[in-house]
Amino acid sequence: MTKAGEEDLDFYLMANLRPATTGLPMVVWVSERGLARHDVRVTVSAVHGARVQHADMATVAVRPAPRLVAGQLSAADLQAVSGWIRLNEAALVAYWDQQIDTAELIQRLRPLSPPVPP
Repeated sequence: MTKAGEEDLDFYLMANLRPATTGLPMVVWVSERGLARHDVRVTVSAVHGARVQHADMATVAVRPAPRLVAGQLSAADLQAVSGWIRLNEAALVAYWDQQIDTAELIQRLRPLSPPVPP
């Protein structure tokens, strides 16, 4: 595993989703494909809470099944993020493929129920 690298993280091109929106205990970033050479991924803070912690990030691939590709997450956090990805895969892929904009992405996203405690 490599640490989530600066080259993979262009926060200006990513939608920032806080725990109240996702039901996850940490901030999540999603993006459109842009110039990426990889398939759909989400970036998550490894630190719980609504504060953005750029130093402690992990990257989770969406397809073919959620899996950690960079950084570190606890087993419980990876399980929660994976569940959220499975719940929202269609919206995440449509956003990645630029079929929907950020406003529509947010309308389509469903939080984990019940939310994961911070």
